[in-house]
Amino acid sequence: MKISSILERIDEKQLFVPAFQREYVWKRDDAKQLIDSLIKEYPTGTMLLWETAKPPELKGPHKYDEKQGAVRLLLDGQQRITTLYMLIRGEIPPYYTKPEIMNDTRGLYVNLETLELSYYMKKKMENNPLWQNITYVFQGKISAFDLQSKFTEIGNEIGMNELKQLNENINTITRIKEREFPEQTIPIKANIREAIDIFYKVNASGVALTDAELALAQISGYWPQARDRFKSKLAALEKEGFVFKLDFIVYVLLGCLYHMGSDMRKLHGEENKEKLQDAWERLDRQVLDYVVNLMRTNAYIDHTQEINSTYALVPIIVYCFDKKGNHLNDTEIRKSIKWFFYSQIRARYISQLPQKLDRDLRIVAESKQPFDDMLQVIGEENRLEIMPSEFVGRPIQHPLFAMVRWYLKSRGAVCFTTGMNLRKNMGSKYQLELDHIFPYSRLKKVGYGKDNRLKYSLAQELTNRAILTKTANRTKSNTDASDYLASVKRNFPKALELQCIPEDENLWQLENYEQFLEERRKVLAQNLNTFLDKITATEETVAPVNLEDMIAEGESDELEFKSTLRWDLKEGNVNKKLEEVVLKTVAAFANSHGGILLIGVDDEGQVLGLEKDYLSLGVADRDKFELHLRNILNQQFGAAFVTNKLKIQFHEVEDKEVCQIEVTPAKQPVILRVKDKSGQMIEKLYARSGNSSQEIQLSEMTEYINERFFTQAERLNIK
Repeated sequence: MKISSILERIDEKQLFVPAFQREYVWKRDDAKQLIDSLIKEYPTGTMLLWETAKPPELKGPHKYDEKQGAVRLLLDGQQRITTLYMLIRGEIPPYYTKPEIMNDTRGLYVNLETLELSYYMKKKMENNPLWQNITYVFQGKISAFDLQSKFTEIGNEIGMNELKQLNENINTITRIKEREFPEQTIPIKANIREAIDIFYKVNASGVALTDAELALAQISGYWPQARDRFKSKLAALEKEGFVFKLDFIVYVLLGCLYHMGSDMRKLHGEENKEKLQDAWERLDRQVLDYVVNLMRTNAYIDHTQEINSTYALVPIIVYCFDKKGNHLNDTEIRKSIKWFFYSQIRARYISQLPQKLDRDLRIVAESKQPFDDMLQVIGEENRLEIMPSEFVGRPIQHPLFAMVRWYLKSRGAVCFTTGMNLRKNMGSKYQLELDHIFPYSRLKKVGYGKDNRLKYSLAQELTNRAILTKTANRTKSNTDASDYLASVKRNFPKALELQCIPEDENLWQLENYEQFLEERRKVLAQNLNTFLDKITATEETVAPVNLEDMIAEGESDELEFKSTLRWDLKEGNVNKKLEEVVLKTVAAFANSHGGILLIGVDDEGQVLGLEKDYLSLGVADRDKFELHLRNILNQQFGAAFVTNKLKIQFHEVEDKEVCQIEVTPAKQPVILRVKDKSGQMIEKLYARSGNSSQEIQLSEMTEYINERFFTQAERLNIK
């Protein structure tokens, strides 16, 4: 379909965008690259359309009428089509409202001599007629003769060859409207579920949409009002200073319904609709507002710009949601805030967000003291104590600065000029700003400029910052630190102490700048550690290693994976020899220091599940599998050994079942009886060696048994 035809169909209400599509999120560079590719006649992708007489809710004000018959919906390619509409028409397409345009990509300029593209730059374009708004070119408002007149007005003449080239370049741009945009169409017989599934598969193969956005598209398919409901709540929270994206809401819903953060597919099915709507009602009316107020009043957070990762709020929201309307008690509040602070300092969710949410939300679901356990997880990965050295060269973007800000607000710190408390104040001129205590202009003169990276980082270090109101920051200017701090101490005697500023006046001298930083680092580290410790005492818990973490660590001398018990994945049939391998592993663990065997996990740690084994026994039944497993174990080792030394459990991992056999070290050698190649029964002794089970050769067997199963005194008696 030609680009001009696509735009006409939009104007004529024949081509729509479904409500489950996301907002317009392309940036200016994306728009520029698209036009550049079209000018150069490069491939620019395809459109995926869905022809349907039963469309879901549509974006924009238009309401579908059955009298229209079949209409077409744009499922894939809407970011490109929206870009073209805005640059060619110069307007926002009718299926979007202005707030849904995250970045307005209109106003792109083109150099009609070189076809270079750029957004408006005054110095570069103001007196150069070659630079024209590309929308005017598309709309036929610019011709080569217009440019000739403009050049004449400024005293320049252009020749015929130049005029021809300008005309050709203008035609190159206007011909873009006649370019064919390849299209694929989902037939009219497809229902909404099938259309969204195709939409999901198309986007899942690229990087255009996040898993959360794809999940939201699925949700909007079976609950058309969902996106608008979520956006309405986000707008209300934004007015309070707490800005979240739609992705955040999807993570919250996944956490509330399934206590996980990775498998967004859980939300795709229409069976979620009722419980998802119920969950949202409680989140909307109660939980989200409660948590926001909790952060404001107890964590001293006035807006989300102070938070390095808002996803740390997800476990707190889920925990409050699980309380089913009951508010947190004082201890729960303190523990949740303490964990939140450390999650920010140690950047808990900056990477591997879904996996970390999986672990933390599982703790929320299973633990009696979840914030103690989650804090212990952070402590296992990072040191909790803040060291003075952590401040060295750290700019205000570092998570430590957010913690400093919250701490200063907690102790009632005041602005150095106005004396006003740093907690949120009314009026834009009293918004908080960050100020260099030692002015950068003075530091630059003594060697702390950009020519010296190390020195420059010290000049910008967060310990050289004070927090002031905007009106105060405008009046401070570049006053020497010694004069400035002295005046602060006269006017507000407690102000320096409250912002942890060293009060030794010798340190305020420019030549002692680095000693000032060193002292303030010490004060801040000590005060922050004391503050965090005193929020509440957290109990050191013994948190068991969960199966997912165990699998992630890989095989070892005490952990082994087996894909199946008896089903040969390569041959596609039952292989009794595989059962012997399992028995060999059990014997090796028993003859060593014990261990765990997981059946249903391959050597690479991929969870395969037990379905093939279940079916090999005639029916997909866990009980029959366990009975068979116990029978072969009993036959080989005896019922007493199996009862006393083995613990068999089943777990669900990634929606697949895994069998765990935990083996306790045996007090006597465990001999495995197997048939040799001639069918004769022979006995073998196995033990663990690294991450494999090794046979102990006959020549070494006596020595191994003596070392493993007898005390030194017993060995002497034997001799």
